[in-house]
Amino acid sequence: MKFQAFKTEYLILKNIAKAPYQLSIANVNESQFDMLKRLEITKGQLIELKRYCEEKDIIFLLTFFDEFMLEELGELNLPAYKVASTDITNLPFLKKIAKKQKPIILSTGMAYLEEVKMALEEIHAFNKDVILLQCTANYPIKDEEANLNVINTYKEKFDILVGYSDHSVGIGAGPYAVAMGAKVIEKHFTLNKISNGPDHKASLNPEELKKFVNTIKRAERYLGSQLKIPIPSELKTRGSLQKCFVAAKKIKKGKEFTENNLAAKRTGGIGISPINYKKIFGKKAGKDYEKDEIIGI
Repeated sequence: MKFQAFKTEYLILKNIAKAPYQLSIANVNESQFDMLKRLEITKGQLIELKRYCEEKDIIFLLTFFDEFMLEELGELNLPAYKVASTDITNLPFLKKIAKKQKPIILSTGMAYLEEVKMALEEIHAFNKDVILLQCTANYPIKDEEANLNVINTYKEKFDILVGYSDHSVGIGAGPYAVAMGAKVIEKHFTLNKISNGPDHKASLNPEELKKFVNTIKRAERYLGSQLKIPIPSELKTRGSLQKCFVAAKKIKKGKEFTENNLAAKRTGGIGISPINYKKIFGKKAGKDYEKDEIIGI
C-alpha cells in the first residue's frame, strides 16, 4: 500500500492553477496549493498508517514529493521509495533519493525518452536497484493513451525491470501490462469514487480492487513457464493426436522407405515420428508391411 507524502509549502507556489484533469472536480476556482493543502497527510497519520499496514502484513510505501518530507520521515525505514512522474526531471531530488540506497520505483509520465535516460543515469551513479514504470499522467486516461508498447522500449533501451502505473478506467490496462513483462503494477484505490478529489475517477473501489488483483494473478497464471515442453496434462493428448509413420501401401521386405510409400497418421503414440523422416527415408524395410501397418525399425 502506497501513500503520498508532501508538505504543500515545499511543493508548489501559492498562485499555481490546477492541472487540467483537476479542474473537472468541485471547487474549480480553488488553487492547486489550496487543494493540496486539504489533502496533506500528517507525519503522525503516516506513522499510524504504517503501523496498521504492518499489523495486516501489508508492505507500506510512500511517494515523496519534496525534500522536507523525505528527511522528516526518514525514521520510517521504508523498504523502497516511489518517485512520481512529476519528479522525473528533478535530478537533484532523484540523486538524494538514490543515495538512500533503497530500491526505487520510478514513474515516467509526461516524460521524453531522453529525460528518462537522464534520470536513470543520475540514479544509477549511486543505485542500480530501479524499477521503471510506464505511465500516462492523466486521471483517468483513454484506452489509446496507455501506450503499453513503451514497456518494450524500456526493456530494450535500458535492460531494466519494468512496470506500469495504471490510470486507465476500471480493471483496465494493468493485466495487459503484466502480459508484456511488467513486474510492478500501480493502481489508485479509493473508498468512494465520487469523493471530492482529483484522482477518485481513475481509482478502484474495494470490490473493483479485489477483481483487479484477481485478474492480475490470473494473467500471471496465463503466462506460466518460459520453458517450452509438453506439460504433464498434454502428454496423453500428445500420444493421442500426434502422428507416426504407417505404410501408405503394401511394402515388401528390402524395399526402401520413401515419401510415396509412407504416410503420417495418428497411431495412439506408437511408432516413429515423422519429425525423424530424414533418418527413415532411404532405409530398407526389415519385413513386409500391409497398408496402414505401423512402421518399426
